Amino acid sequence: MSAGFERDRDDVARGARAIVVLPDQGDATRDAEARLAETAGLAAAIGLVVTDRVVFRVRAAKPATLIGSGQVEQLAATARMAEASLVVFDASLTPVQQRNLETGLGTKVIDRTGLILEIFGERAATAEGRLQVELAHLDYQAGRLVRSWTHLERQRGGFGFLGGPGETQIEADRRLIRDRMARLRRELDSVSRTRGLHRERRQRAPWPVIALVGYTNAGKSTLFNRLTGADVMAEDLLFATLDPTLRQIALPGIDKAILSDTVGFVSDLPTQLVAAFKATLEEVVSADLLVHVRDIAHPDTEAQRADVEAVLNEIGVADATPRFEVWNKLDLLDGDRHDAMVTEAERRDDVVAISALTGEGIDRLMTEVAGKLTEAHRRYWITLDAGDGAGAAWLHAHGEVLAQTPEGVQTQYEVRLAERDYERFLQR
Repeated sequence: MSAGFERDRDDVARGARAIVVLPDQGDATRDAEARLAETAGLAAAIGLVVTDRVVFRVRAAKPATLIGSGQVEQLAATARMAEASLVVFDASLTPVQQRNLETGLGTKVIDRTGLILEIFGERAATAEGRLQVELAHLDYQAGRLVRSWTHLERQRGGFGFLGGPGETQIEADRRLIRDRMARLRRELDSVSRTRGLHRERRQRAPWPVIALVGYTNAGKSTLFNRLTGADVMAEDLLFATLDPTLRQIALPGIDKAILSDTVGFVSDLPTQLVAAFKATLEEVVSADLLVHVRDIAHPDTEAQRADVEAVLNEIGVADATPRFEVWNKLDLLDGDRHDAMVTEAERRDDVVAISALTGEGIDRLMTEVAGKLTEAHRRYWITLDAGDGAGAAWLHAHGEVLAQTPEGVQTQYEVRLAERDYERFLQR
């Protein structure tokens, strides 16, 4: 990898003093203060010390700097007073805007995409996660070589018989990045194929797969730990989970199911990350049931819901995939709002209200998940020899045995099974 890439990554240091800026362009779907708090949370997630939060009203984005010249001067003064070395823009900046802002402010500047990429780069724990993050970061940096590389004026000598002006440093770096990205994509394709083989084995088992999806910090990992007894990192921290975690759980009437905890989504999720994390998100695409966990206490909960649905559509989750919502964090609501949410959820058949932290509503959630997985199951009457213990155990493991009636040397079982399980039983 090019040394320029490494230097650019190292510029965002833990403990650096930072100012968070929201250029408010009149997005009526989101609360400006909540959005600002989210970006400050993203900054804190990689150890930045947020010294100030600033909202600028932007009527028309300036091609050179996004915000107005007077606002740039005001922000530069704020950065000097706060001794901030970094300004984080909650917006997507073009390479030209980023370079001009750094010149005008006298600090390093990163945008929302760069910030999220930094978090992912720090948090990815598995080899696959690191490959995905590096691919996304290279894709992002490829368009910012003019800003990031400090040695671009150099030229390398020509080679071969033609000579000539040679290859400029920026051209060489771009070629190196393209080559590295091609290698990463090949490695990720191999990972994807391996994942596919694992999924095929699970489907032959077959155990239903339940994928927890939702906005970052909605409480997916806390719920995952409560349902499975696992100890997945679950903190009040944005993007606490990056790499997928699978665990076995038992549900009412279902002896075994696979629960998957996945990376949280976020508004304006960088397209580079959506593409890079396709291999990880394939667990979501192939799931039998999606459980959309929402932070119902968040002021932007409806906008967050729309963001999650947009990403699900982008990664190709079929509308036919069964799904329902879990309204989490009831413990953060006051008495009246709490009771209103619980009442509304009980009135609907596509919502369960819970607190993953306190355990409220978890029993109903387990029942609803099992019901969603088995609602397409049919009732069958199967007769087995009394000594066929393996057959009886199979029925108990893969279906819901409603009744069993001895009939001489045989036993008749009334059992609810998925059609594919019934076909598998006949072929056993």
